[in-house]
Amino acid sequence: MTVLQSLVDLGIDSETLVGSVGVLVAAYVTARIFGYVLSAVAERTPRRRISIKMLIPILRFLIYGIAAFLVLGPLLNLSTAQLLAVSGLLGAALGFGLKDLFAGVIGGLVLITERPYQVGDKVTIDGDYGEVTDIGLRATTLTTPDDSAVRVPNATLFTANVSNANDGHPEMMVVVELAVTASADVDRASAIVKEAMVTSKYVYVDDDHPFAVLVEDESYYRMIRGKAYVADLRDEFAFASDVTERSMAAFASEGIEMPEAPVHVSGHR
Repeated sequence: MTVLQSLVDLGIDSETLVGSVGVLVAAYVTARIFGYVLSAVAERTPRRRISIKMLIPILRFLIYGIAAFLVLGPLLNLSTAQLLAVSGLLGAALGFGLKDLFAGVIGGLVLITERPYQVGDKVTIDGDYGEVTDIGLRATTLTTPDDSAVRVPNATLFTANVSNANDGHPEMMVVVELAVTASADVDRASAIVKEAMVTSKYVYVDDDHPFAVLVEDESYYRMIRGKAYVADLRDEFAFASDVTERSMAAFASEGIEMPEAPVHVSGHR
């Protein structure tokens, strides 16, 4: 016996069921339309992109919340016995695997209220790094630097660490690391990295967004770490590539040797 047939047997007429389905379909279509329109507007206003996109999951929860109220309204008029029977059906559904779905929904509500990250932020969740492109009822979608879509269940928020690189701001710190040999002129190398950063077309510098160049001694080489902000977090890798390419070219022209060591780039606030 299907759940639908069980509800009919409980005295919930077919008209109510059809109306409920219609409400849910209308809610889904409305949420999709709002999401598309707000995304289009956000992409045309880079400085307000994150703030506008954050409205998408909020509106989605409001739309689905209203739909749930309209659907559950008729159930509130059921008799005590009917309500108990419906509760039993819902309990059975939870036992058959909807527990994870409800945990995801609760996680989504926590995301909306506590806002550890927003749509448009660059975050690391349970080892996956990327831009938050969607916060759904069940899962958050990240787009990785390789343009892969990773869906992270919202319930992961309760069990995993979340690192937010920009915390709702369009600006984001980017760290570029370049290694030079222990015998190289580290002062000159640091000056080259600094020059490459401050002259980059992607850099963003003011009193609240300073830059810095640090030197760390390693076993067989020295690591130069350039830290600066980009005006738009989506320029993270373009900025890192620009600084790395021009710094390495200057190193070569001035005879500053680089060891066989990987160059690491990371973004954080």
